[in-house]
Amino acid sequence: MPSTNNKPKGPMGRGPGGMGGNFEKAKDFKGTAKKLIKYLSVYKISIIAVVVFAICSAVFSIVGPKIMGEATTEIFNGLVGKVLGTTAGINFDKIATILLTLLGLYIISSLFSYLQGFIMSGVNQKVAYNLREKISHKMHKLPLSYFESKTTGEILSRVTNDVDTLSQSLDQSISQLLTSVTTLIGVIVMMLTISPLLTLVTVIIVPIAVFMMSFIMKHSQKFFLAQQNYLGDINGTIEETYAGHNVVKLFNGEQRAVDNFEKTNDELYNSSWKAQFFSGLMHPIMNFIGNIGYVFISILGGYLVIQNKIQVGDILSFSQYIRNFMNPLSQIAQVGNMIQSMMASAERVFEFLDEKEEIPEKTDGNYNLNELGNVVSFEDVKFGYNKDKIIIHDFTAKMKKGQKIAIVGPTGAGKTTIVKLLMRFYDVNSGSIKIDGVDIRDMKRDDLRSLFGMVLQDTWLYGDTMRENIRYGNLNASDEEVYDAAIASHVDHFIRTLPDGYDMILNEESDNISAGQKQLLTIARVILKDPKILILDEATSSVDTRLEALIQKAMDHLMEGRTSFVIAHRLSTIKNANLILVMKNGDIVEQGTHEELLKKKGFYEQLYNSQFEDVTE
Repeated sequence: MPSTNNKPKGPMGRGPGGMGGNFEKAKDFKGTAKKLIKYLSVYKISIIAVVVFAICSAVFSIVGPKIMGEATTEIFNGLVGKVLGTTAGINFDKIATILLTLLGLYIISSLFSYLQGFIMSGVNQKVAYNLREKISHKMHKLPLSYFESKTTGEILSRVTNDVDTLSQSLDQSISQLLTSVTTLIGVIVMMLTISPLLTLVTVIIVPIAVFMMSFIMKHSQKFFLAQQNYLGDINGTIEETYAGHNVVKLFNGEQRAVDNFEKTNDELYNSSWKAQFFSGLMHPIMNFIGNIGYVFISILGGYLVIQNKIQVGDILSFSQYIRNFMNPLSQIAQVGNMIQSMMASAERVFEFLDEKEEIPEKTDGNYNLNELGNVVSFEDVKFGYNKDKIIIHDFTAKMKKGQKIAIVGPTGAGKTTIVKLLMRFYDVNSGSIKIDGVDIRDMKRDDLRSLFGMVLQDTWLYGDTMRENIRYGNLNASDEEVYDAAIASHVDHFIRTLPDGYDMILNEESDNISAGQKQLLTIARVILKDPKILILDEATSSVDTRLEALIQKAMDHLMEGRTSFVIAHRLSTIKNANLILVMKNGDIVEQGTHEELLKKKGFYEQLYNSQFEDVTE
């Protein structure tokens, strides 16, 4: 279900005839159009073919009413001649020839229309495929700061809604615009060949039609915008209620949830029926204007027939051309809305593709990856997420192989900042972080991150079997190695008690197992990876006391001979750390061993003693 941050585009987004839709406009229409044209130039041969076929389809279709008029004229002349005795009657052979010609023209027109649609659909799908592929590759090149500044729904919207809107609008707008413009020009030419005077009368109707279309679009636009907003709100309400249904029931919030839904649903109903009503007026009004045109044409055409300036069949042909003249006008207006929506989506997609990527990697790093992972050193490190607000000032520390480094501090102190710098999710402002003397900025990111294994407080699993979730730590691991890692993390017994054992598939939310069991699986994954440097973020926070003791033993065994960084919330678990970094308000205020820090009687001592205090009001 779409997020509230992402206003969805669905069937309700368009009224009859496509008049609705999301009317969001591009901020830089011309710039986006140039980028889109440049992007589509790859498919120029296919698009040229679409243009040619669209024109041919329209031309063969336009000639039809003129030929049908000839058949009508032939029937009329035959009947009149029969009555007056000047002819033998209707020439059915000639009429048959005319109708067969007409049938052939419509078949050829349909064939060209089919080829146009077939080619355009192929271009449309290639555009969507290539854009999604580019976005996917782009995601892996963007810095972590980008994802931390955007909501998940907003990012996913670029891949789903925006690409879908772009491809669908592109398919419909190009085909419809080409057909409508060709039809409009062709119809005017054919009407002029019949009677310039009748054509002039028809053209006079155009300003009235344009005015009515503009009036309807202007008044319906605000209702469609409101509809899109309320549609996103109602989807967000349902999503939040469904995701937190346990909390809703716990606090007896069912009635409040129902009331919120009904309020939003009423607002959606009111805006939707108004939007649909206004857009639904388009065709009746256009038909009304067209019927007025028929009346004038019939009266004036009858007069011209009496004057022998046109044939009777020409009146029928002209009436058909009036209908063909009004439809393209309506379609061009609809295409205008579609193009606005398409450009808005294209702009969002191109904005994403133009986002600043991570600092390019150095490919000439002089290091042996197999020999790295012994000594980690911070040398005069200075860093701030905002360069104007430095949170780590001249931090220097050296961690040798096998040492356990604990990072402690109150919630929000910035403990994970050190981890992000180590993993090079962010680069330091000044100073350096080195592994065995090699600056991590001189290493490939893949090489650097292959040295680390992480167990985070927030577990991440994906929709696959238990076995494959563990194997994610080492995709080349055998089944036996997966089982050994599971045994070491004390999750093997639990997995084997399941109906499908290691073949059990986790669902999308991974909520068919408990939080503690999920954490055990992530620990097994890290054990399987067998990294040289460990990062543990309260790895046993979601398990019971008995399992915590067992896992702690497994983690102690895993940390032997490895440099380990432990983000700790319970200070009693890191007494044996070789170095403790104490953070406060995003800065490292103290560092040392447990005993050394207690002797200083500083902030660490306050944190440590607070564990044993009784908290009362």
